[in-house]
Amino acid sequence: MNKPLQPSLTSAYFAQCVISFGAALGGVALGIVYLPVDPWIRAFLAVAVLYTVTSAFGLAKCVRDRQELAHMSTRVDQARLDKLLSEHDPYKVDSV
Repeated sequence: MNKPLQPSLTSAYFAQCVISFGAALGGVALGIVYLPVDPWIRAFLAVAVLYTVTSAFGLAKCVRDRQELAHMSTRVDQARLDKLLSEHDPYKVDSV
């Protein structure tokens, strides 16, 4: 049986993702703080950025859950097939 390759999450990749996210969010936050507009507009932009970030996390979770569900159903189907194949005896003669 061939086992599917499981993607591995290295600590370097995880650190790169966290640093990249922090840099992007920090850059937008600094841009909003130093924007030459009224405080109400700044507050609106800050709330919009926070909403975008939380929506991105929610979307990423939904995509991950959908992939895990598809992988799980594939594993269940494979286990059923393996059980049927292990129980099947092609040389068994049924008595009539």
